[in-house]
Amino acid sequence: MNTPLVSILIPFKNTEAYLDDCITSILCQTYSNWELLIVDDASTDLSYSIVEGYAKKDSRITLLKNTGSGIIDALKLAFSLSKGEFVTRMDSDDVMRPHKIEVLANNLMTHGPKHVAIGQVHYFSEDGIKSGYKNYEIWLNGLTSKGLNYSEIYKECVIPSPCWMVYRDDLITCNAFNSNCYPEDYDLAFRFYKYNLKCIASQEVLHHWRDYNSRTSRTHIHYAENHFIDLKLKYFLELDYDQNKSLIVWGAGNKGKNIAKKLINNNIPFQWICDNPNKIGRDIYGKLLKPFEYLNAVKNPQSIITVANKTAQIEIKTYMDTLNMKPKEDYIFFC
Repeated sequence: MNTPLVSILIPFKNTEAYLDDCITSILCQTYSNWELLIVDDASTDLSYSIVEGYAKKDSRITLLKNTGSGIIDALKLAFSLSKGEFVTRMDSDDVMRPHKIEVLANNLMTHGPKHVAIGQVHYFSEDGIKSGYKNYEIWLNGLTSKGLNYSEIYKECVIPSPCWMVYRDDLITCNAFNSNCYPEDYDLAFRFYKYNLKCIASQEVLHHWRDYNSRTSRTHIHYAENHFIDLKLKYFLELDYDQNKSLIVWGAGNKGKNIAKKLINNNIPFQWICDNPNKIGRDIYGKLLKPFEYLNAVKNPQSIITVANKTAQIEIKTYMDTLNMKPKEDYIFFC
């Protein structure tokens, strides 16, 4: 049986409480031809010594100290020293299911290059999972089950950051971890999309994603909502914006205003519509807000929809269907 070397990349910082569970789950993998490059990003607790103990016992584990600062620099360092034909990322506070590496590697071998193998995820927490994370899990797994992750890429990150695997050459083509753009997992998902790495559908939960109050994605400025909007708009304008269409922004809440302001700053023409009677007819940033019905009068529109309410999104999609509008081509949900 062909068993390519799999490089597992892990940055860590002050996760002493979770490292034993994480590394043990890797050691228990049914697929044994792996190397772990695990990078300490200036931990001040006992994390380094915990990992050092494992590295001394298993030659497949290489412990490194970050020569830069932050997750991206740590990932760059780990990748630069890795040797695997396949590459995957893991978070130091999470847990792999025993067959995770085997399933991802087999899927890559079956489908070949220009694919990204992904798995379903399960959030867990000692304090219980909040509804927002549970809803994200359900949404993400629903996309993954059909391999349709890119279909809603402008809503949220559609590739679970610690549950993907790609060919090394494909990761290099996508510029690996060299973009210096946060949130780095969402940026990488967009680059997988940009370079047309097809998502391999998966019906299996392969990864247990831990949630807790001090988790980096909850506390660090790099993962604030404004960075998500910046990233979405950057890739929309690069990959999906059609200058032959009339750009429409839906919604005048904080996200709608944020996008409108950025479009104005970039001298990109657009029309602005909403359903709030208190805002329709008002001038905001020099743009007159118009009612949703205005869309009927626009020839060849392309809409950015910032309406977050799920019921309203269903109604909007139904409305778009009546106008024979196609997702991604004619309208994109940005939340």
